[in-house]
Amino acid sequence: MKMLPLASAGHRLRVLCLGAHADDIEIGAGGTILGLIAAGVELEVFWCVMSATPERATETRLAAAAFLEGAASATVEVCGFEDSYFPSQSREIKTFMLSLRDRVEPDVIFTHSRHDAHQDHRELNKLTMNIFRDHFVLEYEIPKWDGDITQRNAYVPLQPGVIDRKIALLMAHFATQRSKDWFDADVFRGLARMRGMECRSPSLFAEAFTIRKMALA
Repeated sequence: MKMLPLASAGHRLRVLCLGAHADDIEIGAGGTILGLIAAGVELEVFWCVMSATPERATETRLAAAAFLEGAASATVEVCGFEDSYFPSQSREIKTFMLSLRDRVEPDVIFTHSRHDAHQDHRELNKLTMNIFRDHFVLEYEIPKWDGDITQRNAYVPLQPGVIDRKIALLMAHFATQRSKDWFDADVFRGLARMRGMECRSPSLFAEAFTIRKMALA
């Protein structure tokens, strides 16, 4: 499988991470972020969570700080849109994201998948693709009881030990989620192992994404 690196050591990469809820970015792209930093990429990150209670906002700020340790720069923003009602708040969210586009010029955007079963995730994907039309977008996946795991067309093999660190950080920082049956180390490890098998990752583990379109030079 041909490898096209996002960036190499010493290279500066500006990344916009979008998540509907606290823990979404960490679950969907946390290993990729950890790997880029560990590889020596000069990562400039704007980390934006659209909905969180005060308790979950505290969790996501602490988790983001841990995942982004060693980044060249990190900005974390937590919004107050109402959980589970993003479609009915689409106008307000779009207005916010238009202002975000004026403030951030990313090389790569991580966002939710178009076919995610959660209505908030789908709405954020729709608005991301509508507003950031000329950007490179990687759509990540979130395991859940809805059973919406599907075929992906892009993979990031994780460096040895990254899956362990990702899971450890998830379990350490999101105490509000630990009682949920899907928020489980075996779930996260199992999905990463399956994606690692699909791309023949040397470490056995990978994160998977959907790229809807890209231009090759």
